[in-house]
Amino acid sequence: MQTSNRLLDDLAKVASGAASAVAGIRQEVDVLVRQRLERLVADFDLVTREEFEAVRATAANARAEQEALAERIARLEERVDGAEAPTPAPPAEAMPSGPEAPGGRA
Repeated sequence: MQTSNRLLDDLAKVASGAASAVAGIRQEVDVLVRQRLERLVADFDLVTREEFEAVRATAANARAEQEALAERIARLEERVDGAEAPTPAPPAEAMPSGPEAPGGRA
């Protein structure tokens, strides 16, 4: 019986050693995969979530400002269109010439 226990103990030690070796290999593979993915992400020149959110907020503010300016322009155009049309200038032959002309030299 003692031989059987010794054999089982040896098998248990071998299995335990194999399990720890597999766990070590798994950790090494995880580290290598993580490093490779980090290099790929760095090569893609991706932005972080914080940078994306900041640019998105800036774009939203710019869009709101653009819409406000467009509305202001529309109101100003309505005021200009609603204003009285300027009086037409008199024809050139009706304007006095010579020293008594406006802006002429005396």
